[in-house]
Amino acid sequence: MQISVVKKNNIEIAVVNSDDILISDAQSALDLLATVDYETGCSRMLIDKSLICEEFFDLSTKIAGVVLQKFINYLFFLPDEARAIERLSMV
Repeated sequence: MQISVVKKNNIEIAVVNSDDILISDAQSALDLLATVDYETGCSRMLIDKSLICEEFFDLSTKIAGVVLQKFINYLFFLPDEARAIERLSMV
């Protein structure tokens, strides 16, 4: 996992890249939140949807609800890296 920090308009966002799936359940989401916070101090994170397990997108598994609740409780979450970076560049 690689984490870089992008700063735009005095807002720092951790950009997370990996070859592995990083979010597969609530615990892996919390582990990622803790790692990003510890390594960067950022309160915002940007990840590509390829870093999230396929079951997340099947709402009947309820993984999305549990994981997103963790992000709501702890961080602001930008789910699509390409669109978010595009939006950052337009600001």
